[in-house]
Amino acid sequence: MKPLFLKRRRAPLALLALCACAVVIPSSVSSMGRQLALGAVGAPATSIGAASPEKRLVKALLAIRENHLSAALAEIDGLLETYPNFRLAQLIRGDLLLARAKPIRAMGDADQAPADRLNDLRAEARARLVRHQREVPRGMVPKYLLKLQARQRNAIVVDTAKSTLYLFENHDGEARYVADYYISVGKNGSDKAREGDKRTPLGVYHVAAELPTRRLGALYGIGAFPLNYPNEWDERQGRKGHGIWLHGVPRDTYSRPPRASDGCVVLTNQDLDAVSKHLQIGLTPVIIADGVEWVPPAQSAQRQEALSRELENWRQSWENRDTDGYLRFYARNFSSGDQNLEQWGGQKRRVNASKTWIKVHLTEVSMFLYPGRDDLAVVDFMQDYSSNNLGNKMRKRQYWARDGAGWKILYEGSA
Repeated sequence: MKPLFLKRRRAPLALLALCACAVVIPSSVSSMGRQLALGAVGAPATSIGAASPEKRLVKALLAIRENHLSAALAEIDGLLETYPNFRLAQLIRGDLLLARAKPIRAMGDADQAPADRLNDLRAEARARLVRHQREVPRGMVPKYLLKLQARQRNAIVVDTAKSTLYLFENHDGEARYVADYYISVGKNGSDKAREGDKRTPLGVYHVAAELPTRRLGALYGIGAFPLNYPNEWDERQGRKGHGIWLHGVPRDTYSRPPRASDGCVVLTNQDLDAVSKHLQIGLTPVIIADGVEWVPPAQSAQRQEALSRELENWRQSWENRDTDGYLRFYARNFSSGDQNLEQWGGQKRRVNASKTWIKVHLTEVSMFLYPGRDDLAVVDFMQDYSSNNLGNKMRKRQYWARDGAGWKILYEGSA
């Protein structure tokens, strides 16, 4: 059965030069309007609300498509009155004014800026229109959000392919969609591998800190929230680099093109201010994917339940001092710090031999599937350990991998 979709975004792909749809475009708009109109037979411009700057921009572009140039100009003028640094809106306004005098060959005809700058603005127009044309699936969730622990009020999922950051709210461990925002990512796209490659990493991360504005340069706008890149999995894969943040834009700029950063995820200052209210240092997960996969909540629940059973069996084996059974939960290529499986197992056998009883209690469990991998999950929990001669409490992180023999632990360490 096809999923139902929210009705809030029905806008054309736009700015695509080739499309099979035939639309009559008035000569006064020429190629500019044709670029907006080809393939753009969709909802009328009036169906797009004007509550946000992005929606007002889309409304203006759809008005251009329908040759309502005066309406489009009024929309853009109103937008620029509030956001005078919205460069894409300035570009469109210049084209609309020029269209009164002569046909426009392409978007940006009225601007004398370098070609690369115009291409960036055209890319931003494409990205914003695609965001409106691709609707948020109703009743579906990103498959990565298996379980949120009670203290995690929110979760963030970033789609680098769609230039979109999604904000979710925690409802009894399940994620519910709240809002989404246009973003910029690395100049060379995603899948960061090394220092200076100007790519945004893909993976499961957490907000690690908040940097005060006084410590930031103008590039970062109203604030910055570093992520814990490289995480344990990145280090295991040999990925290098540092300084991946969620941050804003220079105060003289409203937004940046879809690919404009050195690897960070960049929001408008207005959107960062809205998102920052939901960020918890050390708690909020930020999952970055190159194309988000949406699934029914029941599918996520099924995966979460299967992994939870394995976690509970692991806990019971440890608590029962069944060292052989406990070690069967670890993959052959397991590592923790400098220890491999053989070293880890030897240490556990020596420690358990000195115990007459063990109690292990797990709370605050969160589970996230890794982007691009159905066979890799990140599990965090608070571990309360006690025995006849030792007691400690720590937050722990495990990476579980699934193979033909079930789920196995690849990595374990403090979080």
